[in-house]
Amino acid sequence: MIMETDSANCECCGLREECTQEYISQVKANFEGKWLCGLCSEAVREEMKRGWKKGNGKPEDALKAHISFCSKYRSNPAVLVAEGMRQMLRRRSGNLSTSTAASVSSSLKKKKK
Repeated sequence: MIMETDSANCECCGLREECTQEYISQVKANFEGKWLCGLCSEAVREEMKRGWKKGNGKPEDALKAHISFCSKYRSNPAVLVAEGMRQMLRRRSGNLSTSTAASVSSSLKKKKK
């Protein structure tokens, strides 16, 4: 059985992926009718988990926060991916010092210029 695919653009970072229409519909159902790539989906889920721990984990707030974050880096997807991975690793490990995170962030900003 051959499955037809469609092209979908991530509403956060702009990444284009080929997916089945069924998958596109499932993702949109989870994110207020917006299609998100895998990395952005995970980032929004992580943001929701953090919000729930603080007592305010609304999915729409997590989605808005991530879309806002992505809009800052949309002109360069490589920077977006690097920054997203940095944040994810920092959140998960909890062991990176602030100075290490700041030096990574400043080096990314220098490369962006």
